[in-house]
Amino acid sequence: MAATIPPRASYAEDPAKSRGRKVPEAESATRTPFARDRDRIIHSSAFRRLKEKTQVFVAHEGDHFRTRLTHSLEVAQIARSLATALGLDADLAETIALGHDLGHPPFGHAGEDELQVQMQGFGGFDHNVQTFRVVTKLERRYPRFDGLNLTWETLEGVIKHNGPVVDKLEKPSWSAIAEFDAAYGLRLDTWASAEAQVAALADDIAYHSHDLDDGLRAQLFGPEEIAHLPVVGEALAAARVSSLDVPPPRLRHETIRRVIDVMVTDLAAETRRRLDKLAPRDADAVRKAKQKVVAFSLPIAEANQVIKDFLHARMYRHWRVNRMTTKARVLTTELFRVLHADTALLPDDWRARAGEPGTQRAASVVGDYIAGMTDRYAMDEHRRLTDLSVTG
Repeated sequence: MAATIPPRASYAEDPAKSRGRKVPEAESATRTPFARDRDRIIHSSAFRRLKEKTQVFVAHEGDHFRTRLTHSLEVAQIARSLATALGLDADLAETIALGHDLGHPPFGHAGEDELQVQMQGFGGFDHNVQTFRVVTKLERRYPRFDGLNLTWETLEGVIKHNGPVVDKLEKPSWSAIAEFDAAYGLRLDTWASAEAQVAALADDIAYHSHDLDDGLRAQLFGPEEIAHLPVVGEALAAARVSSLDVPPPRLRHETIRRVIDVMVTDLAAETRRRLDKLAPRDADAVRKAKQKVVAFSLPIAEANQVIKDFLHARMYRHWRVNRMTTKARVLTTELFRVLHADTALLPDDWRARAGEPGTQRAASVVGDYIAGMTDRYAMDEHRRLTDLSVTG
């Protein structure tokens, strides 16, 4: 029996009532404003570069492991499905999901952690802020403005999908957000739209499930070692019962599919319960609520934490991952220090922006340059800068 798609909810964001763009533009004849935002993200250079940016495993370690691009696509699929089921604007939820990782540097959390260290004395680094800077400044595709000139609703969702961020504005790394907000208020003291909240938890679902999948594929742990985990153990047992002779790869896929299904089903049910209780009349009522409206039930939230703790211990701190993490941090450090000390080594357009070496301005530009790199480009650039046998 086909699923019934509910009508648009009163608390859904309505593209016809969008607060618009910072630089006014004529509307598209074929797309809603949120769908147009989605297309701008997909066509951006930053989005294309996600194909060779690390999720956990460096991109060249295997063709089947997730990258930032495949992760973003999986988040978008889950977010769109959930938004549709809840009567929300699926285009907006999908757009925020597709754009949420645009600011991640190469080498996953290792690259981000090291950029934070290197830029401590120069304003710091935060991948959420970097994502915002990508879509408001660093993408340079249009004649009338820098960035992508996304709608207010998409920008709001990109920067505060995890909740209010007004308490972060005093951090040096958040100065770009504070400046933008002063000129174009994003109501940083409230929750984001329900669509943005959906995108945030779709990220959690995708993250945990596909890291379990990649960990099993990489043989960092086996099926028996995840059998004790809540939700995961039940999914594994059910997958085995569904077919007694299922080969290991299909058992893995069936297990992960069932994990995702449990989490999505629970998230939809708990969110409906909260929305029924709140009875918001419009999207702004969601923003003004005392708590977020999109959430897991307590048992599933607790299960997610157990899964997260397991992955931290058995995957993110596995010796094989640790070795790559250490190498990535060393490479990132050397890239930053060499380029910051001598901005003449930067490509022409970046050198012009960087100005004098060793300065705050140079640090910011070098940080942008490195953050935009793919894993492969960062490794190649490091060789070009440090290996005498490599020219160019």
